[in-house]
Amino acid sequence: MLTSTFTPEGTLLSFDFGTKRIGIAVGNTLLRRANPLTTINDEKTEARFAAIAALLNEWQPSALVVGLPSNDDGTPHELTALCRRFANRLKGRFNLPTILLDERYTSLAASAQLNEEGIHGMKQKTLIDQYAAQQILQAYFDEPAAGILA
Repeated sequence: MLTSTFTPEGTLLSFDFGTKRIGIAVGNTLLRRANPLTTINDEKTEARFAAIAALLNEWQPSALVVGLPSNDDGTPHELTALCRRFANRLKGRFNLPTILLDERYTSLAASAQLNEEGIHGMKQKTLIDQYAAQQILQAYFDEPAAGILA
């Protein structure tokens, strides 16, 4: 995989894709700080993309970042192909540059962050995906060369 030399400017949205939920975070390249935004709790493809379209309309991002899961040893995860497909669909539907970024350990980091904020156990369920998306986007801001164009 080749790293991207594309460097977006402005607002970015990131996605932590899952078959049940999609976590979304927002940030901008000026401040280089990601923030959790929302979670899409719908398994229907058209409903998911309608919610994403509304967010894109509101935030007007210059690019999208999608977490790409893999196993601890770097081999493909059971969701790797689905995440690549999701990234390609985002790029195709919305005509925005879409960057894939290794998302290993982002859910663990998100859970730790929520614990620090006093949110524990089952209370994390509604927030964990958007906080994982925040971890993905922050990782991109911290090391943009690690991203690959979808």
